[in-house]
Amino acid sequence: MSSNQATVYVVDDEIEIRNAIGSLCEETGHQVRLFASTDEFLAETLTDGPSCLVLDIRFPGTSPTGLELQRKLTETGVPIPIVFISGHSDVRVSVEAMKHGAVEFLPKPFREQEILDAIRHGIERDRRRLVREDGVREARQRVETLTAREREIMLLMAEGLVAKQIAAKLGVSEVTVKVHRARMMRKLELRSPIEVARLIDSIGLQAERFDVRPAQS
Repeated sequence: MSSNQATVYVVDDEIEIRNAIGSLCEETGHQVRLFASTDEFLAETLTDGPSCLVLDIRFPGTSPTGLELQRKLTETGVPIPIVFISGHSDVRVSVEAMKHGAVEFLPKPFREQEILDAIRHGIERDRRRLVREDGVREARQRVETLTAREREIMLLMAEGLVAKQIAAKLGVSEVTVKVHRARMMRKLELRSPIEVARLIDSIGLQAERFDVRPAQS
């Protein structure tokens, strides 16, 4: 992750509201970006570090609504956590926002601690996502260091096959399998078949299928 400092984006057409939330966030050590409309936010380049979006539901004019922006971010693969705020009590809208992954839906006026707690929750969620993504990236980099044979053995090992069975599948000796398996485990920094299976699952690697061939004598 490029930065450990969190960024809070506040999108609200009421200047008093966005300035007040911005000041609260700055006091708690966060970077802050303020926007008067969803169009302004969409033109922003987001930071790489942890972040949270505080988003009003309704905007005047032709700017997308808060829910429309939420859908757009989801469709384009932008996983920023969203805290919705609204001056209108609408159960249907709040349910839809939460159903699509919003951290919180707060009616105005809200207490300072309420909005700070919701933002903290959103930032913590985003930090966890970034940690997971870093782990997946590192795992993929380690997998890329494997030879073709080590990769085959890794995939078959993850399916629950032991050395003798893998040797039969690949048509090599059991000793050869054990040598490649040891190198593979060392490169991946793993210690058990369960860890291998978890790594493959975490990076979304699809197991290949191998024809059964007679093992070499």
